[in-house]
Parts: sequence; C-alpha cells; structure tokens
Amino acid sequence: MTTEKQQRYDQVLTAARSLAERDLDWVSFFREVVGIDGLIRKAFPTFDELTEFEKSEQYAAIQRILVKLREKKNSGDGETEQTRVITVRLPKSMHEYLRTEAHDLRTSMNKLCISKLLQVVDQEMIPAEKTAPARRRATSAPQPLPQPQPTPTSNGLGYTHQGHTPTPSSNPAPNSPFTSTGPANPLKTNW
Repeated sequence: MTTEKQQRYDQVLTAARSLAERDLDWVSFFREVVGIDGLIRKAFPTFDELTEFEKSEQYAAIQRILVKLREKKNSGDGETEQTRVITVRLPKSMHEYLRTEAHDLRTSMNKLCISKLLQVVDQEMIPAEKTAPARRRATSAPQPLPQPQPTPTSNGLGYTHQGHTPTPSSNPAPNSPFTSTGPANPLKTNW
C-alpha cells in the first residue's frame, strides 16, 4: 500500500474515532461515518476505492467501534433517525436458522440481522443477476423513476384497447360512487 493511501486510511479512522468520542449513538455514528454521505464515501468515492478500503484493518476498526456503540444500553436505535422496515423473502429453513442463531447468541433476530447487514460482503458472494453487473450506487441524489406508459391490453373479448394508468389527476367525478377520503380510507363507495 502506498504511503498516501495509508495516510488517507488512517485519517478516516482518526476522524471516526473522534466522532465516537463525542458520545454519538450508533445510528448517528453510522450515518456520519459509513452512511451514503459519510466520511468513508467522501474519502473513497469510487466503487474500487471503497471496496479496497472495506478490506482494510482501518475499516475493521471502524466496524468494531460501531459494535461497541451498539452495545451501549441507551444506544438510541430509533431516536435520532426514523427507522424503515424492509421485507425479506427467505426460505423457512433460513428463518429457522436465524431464529436459532439469535437465541444461541442471546439477542433478537432484529439485532442479529442488523449485525449481518453491517458486514462487508464480497461481490463474489452475491449471486449474479441476469442483468448488468452490480455496482454501488453513486452518492448523488436518487433519480426519479420513469412513469409507466399506457399499453394496449386485451379485455378477453377478442379486441384490444388502450390501458389506463391511474394518476393523481384522474379523480372521479364529484357525484361518482367512488370518492377519495384520504389515506385512512382511500376508496369509499356511496352505494
């Protein structure tokens, strides 16, 4: 490793240690150091640089700091940042394995899964998709998704018509039996 690269690795670790000394909770530390706009991504903006850094002893030290912060009793898991929920489809046998592993480690499945998600996974350990090769997302803001376009659909009667993609502007008429009542009851019938 070159001296310049070693210095950059050490600078990131020093900055991470400094943040940890400020008594941040683990979520704030993660966001400031490892997160999408954190120290690491700023110091190593390319996929190759980031991947190489994640294999370093300095990154392992940052991971150990994160573990120590997560061990604190008042770690404030959800107090400094909103939490998100994801659904992961996995085989029953894998779920049972995780449940047993969490029990054996005397922790919750949630904490075990977060611990596993925080670990670096070598790209070779991720099954290839039939699409383009995986690349890390750029640190810029996400781009909006393209809007679906109407496509011809068959109605089962032997002819084809243009389909309709609902949009916010496609509200029913005021006297329609379908009226919007907000998110709690998105469709109210008047019949």
